[in-house]
Amino acid sequence: MTTETPQPPIETDNAPQTNERNVLLVTYVLYGLSCFFFLTAIAGVIVNHVKLGELARGSVAWSHHRWQMRTFWFTIFWSVVCLILTPFVIGLLGYLVLWIWCAYRFVRGIAVFADGRAMPG
Repeated sequence: MTTETPQPPIETDNAPQTNERNVLLVTYVLYGLSCFFFLTAIAGVIVNHVKLGELARGSVAWSHHRWQMRTFWFTIFWSVVCLILTPFVIGLLGYLVLWIWCAYRFVRGIAVFADGRAMPG
């Protein structure tokens, strides 16, 4: 009677992809919640910056992290502009446009993510 030594599990390339998809899903949820709780966007952008350095440039995951980061930083910039323009009432309209733009970026990103495609450059 022989005893076989147990073999380690076979590692596939799907594990990192599944892990990265989970990270992207979490960051999309954080950005979705940021429409109501801004602090979740800060957590999301921190994750984006950390993960962007770990991924191959041009990969699907890299494109989504970049999309989310650009959304965050453009939103910060235009929020400051709207804040400055708020005394002239145009800033309030700017905030409405900015919220719609952020919602569009979130919905488009999550839809493309669900299809497993990369975001445009």
